Amino acid sequence: MNLSLHHLVKEPKIKLEKNPLLLLLHGYGSNEEDLFSFASELPEHYYIISARAPYSLQYGSYAWYAINFDADENKFSDHNQARTSRDLIATFIDELIANYPIDPNNITLIGFSQGSILSYAVALSYPEKIKRLVAMSGYLNLDIVTENYKNNNFSNLKIFASHGTVDQVIPVSWARKAQPLLKQLGIECVYKEYPIGHGISPQNFYDFKNWLLEK
Repeated sequence: MNLSLHHLVKEPKIKLEKNPLLLLLHGYGSNEEDLFSFASELPEHYYIISARAPYSLQYGSYAWYAINFDADENKFSDHNQARTSRDLIATFIDELIANYPIDPNNITLIGFSQGSILSYAVALSYPEKIKRLVAMSGYLNLDIVTENYKNNNFSNLKIFASHGTVDQVIPVSWARKAQPLLKQLGIECVYKEYPIGHGISPQNFYDFKNWLLEK
């Protein structure tokens, strides 16, 4: 099966005519094995698919877009690459629906770090494709969302966002800006913080898993 993105698949243990999908999007410099490591702990009626980002760094590391540093060590994100990845993920979702018995009305994105930033961009740009979003250790970057995103219908989109209070990679202050913006768009959003750095704590995992089961 030759789809747009290389990916790993865990089939649901409980087979339905059409199963819901959890699509996992890893962070910068990681790969599809990373988030897939907790696939066995996720609800058994989901297809769990972990996608590999398209830009190769080296030694099994990948990125959704480049992050460059200038002489003063300021970080710059390549927004054009990010927008390309955003649309690639949207296309990939269509391909998954065409190739697996997935319920097109029950798709959840689970993103960590750069994968979380991309998940926000996909969900706000194409809310008709996404039912739920779990955005961990990322932030909402409106520069990589489609131009007329405010005209979209967000009535079915629900978001669980989380961040570590001592995150040394993406400041927690960046993450906190998402919830007020999402509320303005009428998007239901749960936001939680944990006393950790740039990672996923057991409590964070437990909370988003319970949120998934409730929703």
